[in-house]
Amino acid sequence: MVLLDMGPHHLLFLHTILQGDYWLFSRINQVWTGSFLDTFFLFIREAELWVPFYLFLLVFATINFRKKGWLWSLYLVMTVIISDLISSNLIKNHLVFRLRPCNNPAWADSMRFIANYCPGSSSFTSSHACNHFAMAFFIYRTLKHTSPWWRLLFVWAFLISYAQVYVGVHYPLDVTAGAIVGSGIGWLTSRLFRFQAGTLHLPSYNPSHA
Repeated sequence: MVLLDMGPHHLLFLHTILQGDYWLFSRINQVWTGSFLDTFFLFIREAELWVPFYLFLLVFATINFRKKGWLWSLYLVMTVIISDLISSNLIKNHLVFRLRPCNNPAWADSMRFIANYCPGSSSFTSSHACNHFAMAFFIYRTLKHTSPWWRLLFVWAFLISYAQVYVGVHYPLDVTAGAIVGSGIGWLTSRLFRFQAGTLHLPSYNPSHA
């Protein structure tokens, strides 16, 4: 397992990347802050907040696409499961360990920790970032022909990922890597779905059948 923290054993290029990572973390967590942002980023990272949105997606798909909608829902759930297994289990438990900033004694006197809980698991990669970018990529690539608004999901995934750094539970490199891994997973599952089910379109409305 690789230990991803600043130290003399790192190669020069990795040492430089980590220095930049710590600098950007200090900006996001300690400088680019405000009372409104504290409330906003704590709010949007709560999983319970997005349950109605997830239910809407499942209902939207099954109503509009029928059997393909059920298959789409299955693929969406599968996308999240795969991304979480890869980020939370494979990478964190077997490949890379990194102390979260909220658990790192080096930040004890300077960082702002405003979350309710600091997990003891590895900081790399961010599972929040991995899961949400996987969902965003899958949903956009499979539903982009139904509405251009689905691209806003990337803003949604970015804000939730940024919130992990803002509250002090991840570094920018953690969420960036999670976003890259999640995007790859979402691209793969969307490709598999489109290969199996084709391109989804909303049913056309015919007034004569109303």
